[in-house]
Amino acid sequence: MRRTFPGFSYGFRPGRSAHDAPDSLSAGIATKKANRIPDAGIKGFFDNISHEKRMEPIGLRIADRRILRPVGKWPTAGVAEAGQWPETKAGTPQGAAISPLPANIRLHYVPDQRAMERRKEEAACDAISVRYADDFVPGFQYRKEAERFLERWRKRLADYGLELHSEKTRPTEFGRFAEGNRKREGAGKPETFNFPGFPHICSTIHSSGKFTVMRKTVGKRVTAKLREIADKPSKRMNAPIGQTGTGLSRVVRGYYNYHAIPGNLKRLCMFRREAARHWLSTLRRRSQRSRWTWERFETLLDQYPPEPRITHPHPPDRFYAKHPDKSRVR
Repeated sequence: MRRTFPGFSYGFRPGRSAHDAPDSLSAGIATKKANRIPDAGIKGFFDNISHEKRMEPIGLRIADRRILRPVGKWPTAGVAEAGQWPETKAGTPQGAAISPLPANIRLHYVPDQRAMERRKEEAACDAISVRYADDFVPGFQYRKEAERFLERWRKRLADYGLELHSEKTRPTEFGRFAEGNRKREGAGKPETFNFPGFPHICSTIHSSGKFTVMRKTVGKRVTAKLREIADKPSKRMNAPIGQTGTGLSRVVRGYYNYHAIPGNLKRLCMFRREAARHWLSTLRRRSQRSRWTWERFETLLDQYPPEPRITHPHPPDRFYAKHPDKSRVR
C-alpha cells in the first residue's frame, strides 16, 4: 500500500515530516508558474468520515474479509472518557493507532487521484500538488483551472460524505508573478494561505531580490502556547527557581525545534520574551514584597530559557537535498 500513494502525499508516511510538505510546496511555487492556489480545506474530515464509506477505498485494494472485518470495527470502538465509553457513529477515534492509515487511503482516492487525473487532462499547464494529512494544496497557472478543480473536487467529496469549508474556499493569487499582477490591477499585496499551520507569504530575498516564500507561525497558535506556559509556573509557584527555569527551558526549546524556520526569528523572539514575562509575573506573586525587577530578572534569562536561533535550512535547500530529481513536486 505504501507504493500506491503518490510522491506529493506526505502525511502519516514513514520518513516524511511535517516540514517536508511545505518545503516541497515552496520549491514548486518558486520553480513553476503556479499563480493560483485554491485555499480549501475539508470540513471536519476526521470527525465526519462515514464508517460505511470509509471501507469502500480499502475494499478496492483488499478482498480478504478476515482483514476487512477487524479494520471496519476499529473506528467504531470509541474512546474512553471520564470512565465512560460512548459509541462512535462517525469520525475517527482520536489517538487510535489505526486512524492514520484508513484516512490516508481515503484521501488518496479523493484529492490525490483527482490531481493525477487533472495532470493527464491538462498536461500542458503548469501545476503542483502537495498534501499533508487532510491539508491539500494544489497550484494552477490560471484562475479558470483553479475554479474548475474546486468544482470537481467539491462533487467528488460529496460522493464520500465530505464537504469543503464554504467560507474558506477561494482561489488565492500567489507565486512569483502575483505581486506584479496585483500591482498593475491595483489590488494590493498578494494574498496568503496556511499550510500546514504556517501562513505562506510572498516575499523576496534581500541580497538578490529573487522571489521566495516566507512562512511564520500562526498567531493563534503562539497565543495558545503562551497561555499553556502561563498556567504551568503558577501551579509550581513555590518550587525552586532553578527547577521552574529548567522546565520552562524544555518547553521553549521544544517549541523552537518545530518553529525555528527561516523568516520566523521575530516570532521566536517574541515568544521567548512573552514566556519570560509570564515567568517573571509568577516570581513576583510569590511574595507581597517582591523585589524582582526586570534588571534583576535578566540575570536569569542569561541561563534559561535559551535564545532563539534558526535551525531549519531554507525549504529549497532541504527539498533538493532530499529529492534532487524534483519528483515529489508533481
